Formats: sequence, structure tokens, C-alpha cells
Amino acid sequence: MDDKKQHAESLLNKFKGGNYVYGLGCFDRLGGLVASLGKRASVVISGTGKDWGPALHDATRRTLEGAGVELAGAMIPGAQPNAPRADVFRIAAALEEQAPEVVVGIGGGSCLDAAKAAAAYWVLHDQYPDLDDYFGLGRVSKMLESSGRRMPPLVAAQTASGSAAHLTKYSNITDPGQAQKLLIIDEALVPPKCLFDYAMTVSMSRDFTMDGALDGAAHCLEVLYGAPADANREIGVPGKNLETIREVTLLGLSLIVNHVKTACDNPGDIEAREALGLGTDLGGYAIMIGGTNGAHLTSFSLVDVLSHGRACALMNPYYTVFFAPAIEPKLRAVGAVYKDAGYTRADLDHLHGRDLGLEVAEAMLALSNDIGFPTTLAETPGFTAAHIERALSAAQNPALEMKLKNMPVPLSAQNVEQYMRPILEAARTGDFTLIRNMP
Repeated sequence: MDDKKQHAESLLNKFKGGNYVYGLGCFDRLGGLVASLGKRASVVISGTGKDWGPALHDATRRTLEGAGVELAGAMIPGAQPNAPRADVFRIAAALEEQAPEVVVGIGGGSCLDAAKAAAAYWVLHDQYPDLDDYFGLGRVSKMLESSGRRMPPLVAAQTASGSAAHLTKYSNITDPGQAQKLLIIDEALVPPKCLFDYAMTVSMSRDFTMDGALDGAAHCLEVLYGAPADANREIGVPGKNLETIREVTLLGLSLIVNHVKTACDNPGDIEAREALGLGTDLGGYAIMIGGTNGAHLTSFSLVDVLSHGRACALMNPYYTVFFAPAIEPKLRAVGAVYKDAGYTRADLDHLHGRDLGLEVAEAMLALSNDIGFPTTLAETPGFTAAHIERALSAAQNPALEMKLKNMPVPLSAQNVEQYMRPILEAARTGDFTLIRNMP
């Protein structure tokens, strides 16, 4: 663990430098980060009505007061799971009333996603009142530029290992009426300062621990799968190529796969909690230098029956079989991670194409079975055939087109029905034979 931990820390330090405070027992440093950006803060925070909430709120007041930061008003409750649109509007209205110098988000992924979107909406809503205009790639930056405005400084303090929302340019927001999640992808949403005290994650429930950890694993898997095969080709981020992605994603995946069961069985195991924090943070690094694809796209249509992380983790084995012929070297490296953790005994070096994909997918299912995680959509309470139709329709939404393009086997709106429906049907039943590989 120590070697992998040190390697992970070196990567995170290169990624975020002094703008990121992380580790065990570091929450009291939050006030200093906030004070470096402003002296009057609005705090969007999770925990209202929860047993653990008062301790978090008191610790927040102490660290801000100790750094000379004044609260601009009452602490603003964070978002419900999956960050519903109504929470974005509510938080933005509170920011409008408090008019802070700096916004502080403290909570899990949904809280931070809502805080990011609300900060943007607060600044822009008088000129751009329709939240639908914000979804997609780079739209917030274009609106900021055309209006001559800028985002308020945002400090993000993560409390759960999973989404890595404190590190990234993403904000996932849900329309409960349509039971559909949409995505803002914009560099303007990246928090300039962030913090994650891994010790705080010991309070995560078993289900939350599984969901978060496997969300981080999905980030690592999907970014690696979708990265260009040419190791010398840059990927849109200066100096970042396939070798960078391999290093970040495989280490993150290894930390998660080797420690998630321990964290589930022994919630207070601080070494396992630290490993999951580092692993999911590397997942956040991954999605800043690459993109997710199939499983994340499908997860956006399952928000009414599955958490985001659970949906991604459930779908990835099935997309793995579909992608397999196009990603053999990457898949062999992924399989080695699961083999080292004891989830397959196969001789992966002598497997190719779909056969390799099937073996790695079975290893993923072995991990899921080991921790008591579902492996088919049919096991999900409330899942119906209508979810498959919704997912197929969403895959043809231009606002989510980047997920289709990020696939190692790119799909278009024209062939979604031919190739994605069999993947979804396989995930519903657990029958890999339904999946069609593209010639």
C-alpha cells in the first residue's frame, strides 16, 4: 500500500499542486484555503437533518472563524441525491441574497455538483434564465465571456470517496420530471481550491461506500478505454498522452479494487478509506484528461432507480464486452489489476478480442458478487423496459453526444438502436451473448 499511496500522492501533487489539500485529518485547513480567496463566504453544506450533520457544521464554523472568514448568511443546505434542478435554483437564490466573495461547497458529489451549477446560475441567470442552456460542453464559459462576467471563486470540500466533484469541470444535474440527468462540462466550474479529508469517509454506509468506490473505478475504466491508442498522441491536454492515462487510471483502479471490500466490511479501517480516497481522486484526475463514455451515458437515464455510481458499475462489464476487440492492450492491463486482486485466474495473455472482454467482465462481476453488489438491471427495484427506451432516446440527445464519441467503438445516433440496445438487454438479463460486436 505504501508504494502505491506515495505514487498516487505524487500524481495528485502534479495534478493540483498547492491548490489541493488532502489526506487524513486535514479538514481544519479549510479556513485557510477559503481565506486565500475571500473573507466573506456562503457555505453550501450537506448534513442538514442527519446525525452527522451538526459535527460537520460546527467544524466548518471553527475553521472559517479561525481563518478570519465571515459567514455571509446562514449555511445553505446542500442538494438531494443526484442534484435535482430545484436545488440548483434554491441554492442560486440564496447566493443572490447573501452576495458572498467566495462560495464554499462541503459535501458529497451531489452537493458539490449543485453548488457549481448554482454558482454559475447566480452569476448568469438574469441574462440566461433557462438552465437547459448551461448543459453541454463549454457553454458556461461562452456565456461568461459574452456577458463580461466571471465565476465567483469556489472552494470545494469533499466528504465522500466517489465522484471527485471537488477536482473536476463536471456538474451532473437531474430533471426529476423526466427522470433524466444532464451534464455541464466546463473549465469554469473547476474549483480553484479544494480539500478532502479521507478520515471523514468512515461514516459512509456500506452501500454508499460501494457506490462511490465503483464510480471512481468507472472513471478510471472509461477514460482508459476511450483514450487514443497512440501513446505519443496528445489527448487535448498539453503533455498528456496514453501513457499518462495508463499510469493514472490503472493505479486508481488498483487502489479501489484491492480495498473496497475491506472498507465495506470494516468501515473504520483507515488504510482502506485512505486508499479509496486516493483511488477515486485519481479517477477525478482521469476525467480531467479524458472522458467517460458508455456506462456513464446509460447511468443518466437510470437516476430514478439507481445511484449514479451503482449504475455505472453495473453497466461497465457489458460495455467491456462490446469494446473488447478495439481495446485489447488496455483490457489486458485492466484484467491484470483484477487478477492481482484475486478475481480471475485466466491466462489473459493468451486471450483476444471478445474472449478477453468476457473474461475481464466476469472478473468485474466477481468483485461485485464479493461485496454484495448487483450485477444485472433486473435486480434493481423499479427497473422496467421503459428505462431501456429512455436510455436509447437519451443517447441521441445532442447534449450527451460527447459520450458516444468518447467510446472506443464510437456510436452515432443512427446506430444506437443496432448496437446499444443489445448491450442494455444483456445488462438487464446478465446474458453476454446478446451483445453484438461491431465488425
